Amino acid sequence: MSIQTISASSLYKELVDERIRGLHQEAAEHSVASRVRSVQKARRQAERATARLRAALARA
Repeated sequence: MSIQTISASSLYKELVDERIRGLHQEAAEHSVASRVRSVQKARRQAERATARLRAALARA
């Protein structure tokens, strides 16, 4: 192998590794965003349930 081939191979491997790290980071960010949306949805559901309970208690 020539030095140029080794350099190109090393550069290619570095680019691939960087892309893999980027994809892992994107996946982690997506996971956090998904959990945030789930918590927000659960909070809205709890607020609606609380409102329904208060309304039912007010009618009683």
